[in-house]
Amino acid sequence: MDVHLRELRALVAVAEEQSVTRAAQRLFLAQPALSRQLQALERRLGVPLLERLPRGVALTEAGRALLGPAREAVAAWERGLAAALATVPAGRLVVGMQTAVGRGLQRRALARFAELSPGTVPVLRQVDWRDPTAGLADGSSDVAFVWLPLPMDDADVLPVAREERVVALPSDHRLAGAPRVVLADLLDEPFIALPDSAGPLRDAWLAVADRGGRPPVVGAVADTPDAVFEAVASGLGVVLLAAGNADLYARPGIVCRPVEGLAPAVMALAWRRSDRRPVVAAFVRAVDGRS
Repeated sequence: MDVHLRELRALVAVAEEQSVTRAAQRLFLAQPALSRQLQALERRLGVPLLERLPRGVALTEAGRALLGPAREAVAAWERGLAAALATVPAGRLVVGMQTAVGRGLQRRALARFAELSPGTVPVLRQVDWRDPTAGLADGSSDVAFVWLPLPMDDADVLPVAREERVVALPSDHRLAGAPRVVLADLLDEPFIALPDSAGPLRDAWLAVADRGGRPPVVGAVADTPDAVFEAVASGLGVVLLAAGNADLYARPGIVCRPVEGLAPAVMALAWRRSDRRPVVAAFVRAVDGRS
C-alpha cells in the first residue's frame, strides 16, 4: 500500500502540535487542506488515526503505532534529498517566481547575492499558476518568490512583503468610481480564478474563507498574470491582487480599488527545508536585509 509523504508529514505535525490549526500553520497550509490530507491517509489505511477532542486532537492506538515509522520515513526522505542536492554542481541558482517581484526586492537581493556568492549566476524563471510552488516542488527552482499559502510541506519561508489586497476591475465597471469597496459588493461578481492545481492558493485569491459559505462565481480561469489581466480587461470578471502588483501590472482599461475587511496578501521567499546548500543559504541572507 502506497501513501504520500505529505500525508505522513501531516500526521507527524498534528501529533506534535496536538492541534490541526497549529500543524497547518507550521506546514504553511490552509487548515482544510491539511484536514483533507489526514482524511485521505485514514481512508487509504482504513483505520482512524486521530481522535477529535473538544480542544485539539489526539492519536488513536493506530495513529500512535504509525507515528514512529512516519517520522523515520520523513527523516529518511530529507536525508536522501539533501544528499542528492549536494551532487548538483555549483555555479547557478534558479529563482522561480509566480508574478513579477518588483518592490525593489529583487534588485537589492541580487546585488547582495553577488557579494555573498561570487561566481554563482542567478537564473530568473517565471512559473505559471499551475504550479503554485513556482518550481520548488519538482526541483526545477532552487528558491522561489511565492504568494502564501504555499501548498508544499517541505519548505521554509521568509515573508518579504505584506500588502493590502485590492480588486482589479474594468474601467467601466459599476464599482470603478468608488474609492474603496467591501467584499460584500463583490460576492455576485464573476472572478478570474487560478487553475484547480493551485489548490489553497486559488481559494485564497477567491477569498473563499471570507464569503460566509457562498461559493465564488468563476468567470474564467487563467494560468499567468498576463492572462489574468487580459480576462479582466475583456470583461470576463474581476480579480483580487496585492496592492504592489496593481502598479506592476497597470493596464489601460483596468482600475484597482482597495477591498476592506480582507487579510493582507503575503509574498515570501521559499526554499526546500532539506536543501542546505550554502548557495541557497546565501540567497536567503541576501533577501533578508537583517542578515
